[in-house]
Amino acid sequence: MESFVADNLEYYAETQGVLPSRLEEFGETYRDQGYLTRDQLYEIAYESSTRSAYHVEKNPEERCRTVTENVLIVEDDFSKIHLLTGLSGFKAPTASCVLAAYDPDRHAVVDTRVWASLERLDYLEGRKESFDAADYVTMIGPIREIAAETGYSVAEVGYALFAYDDKVRDGTLH
Repeated sequence: MESFVADNLEYYAETQGVLPSRLEEFGETYRDQGYLTRDQLYEIAYESSTRSAYHVEKNPEERCRTVTENVLIVEDDFSKIHLLTGLSGFKAPTASCVLAAYDPDRHAVVDTRVWASLERLDYLEGRKESFDAADYVTMIGPIREIAAETGYSVAEVGYALFAYDDKVRDGTLH
């Protein structure tokens, strides 16, 4: 599995995935401030999903700050994702970007490609096209297992799974 992650991490640069360096920048800001502003959340959402990022602007500034502060207080993954998806413009995949930015050793960016790769590798059953907080919890378990087994961060394993699907998928994503 270690070579699987290494090979696919190398391929990741050729995909349309979120730039890890951008998420690292957002993570530094989040850790320094202890919250994210609406503009910062918009930037993360734009990295993740340019089509729906404009919805983030519907959130009151104070709500963005409060929610992202609260995400750091709660312990469980379900609650973290659920809090973030309460903001306009944030579904579980975009919310996962916020968590992966803040703590790449515990969280990964997840989406349809990551689910499909986990399914191909027999960690999950069935295909999914939309995700909620419970689905994030379902995906993050095996991603953390792979990270522990390989020595890569949880975020790196997520990127590798995304790249693997990009590499092997026949046809369109949806």
